[in-house]
Amino acid sequence: MTQDARFEDGGDKPLQLKAHDSEDLTVLSSLCQDAVVPMGEISYNTKQRRFAMLLNRFRWEDAERASTRKRPVERVQSVLLFDDVMSAKSAGLSASDKDTVISVLSITFVPTQDGAGQVEITLAGDGDILLEVEALDVTLKDVTRPYIAPSKKQPDHSD
Repeated sequence: MTQDARFEDGGDKPLQLKAHDSEDLTVLSSLCQDAVVPMGEISYNTKQRRFAMLLNRFRWEDAERASTRKRPVERVQSVLLFDDVMSAKSAGLSASDKDTVISVLSITFVPTQDGAGQVEITLAGDGDILLEVEALDVTLKDVTRPYIAPSKKQPDHSD
């Protein structure tokens, strides 16, 4: 009998996950919620058709364990990589201000035909990034060791 993986199964190992459909992307979206990223850490390579963000990701998969053990919550730097990107657009953002820090709220996929579609990265403050993709091919990979979240608090969406 096989069982689905649980957050607890990840332990302190770095995440490396792929998304090829909307269901997979929902998991990545939940892990990226409340990630912060300076505009200077976002790139789109048109020749490689690759869009990338270096996130400072809140470790949602560790939040309950941190609370149980009464230790500070953590963040980790992660690369969020989208392949097969045909175009990238943003609304409510100024790409020229590399010091602006944005916060990811959610990532969704709206399919069109033959596996193509649009990825929407919704940001706090009414901004968003829209990626037209030939196929959904997303990777989330932790690239540093976890560090104590500077705020020492878990993000709260109770408002």
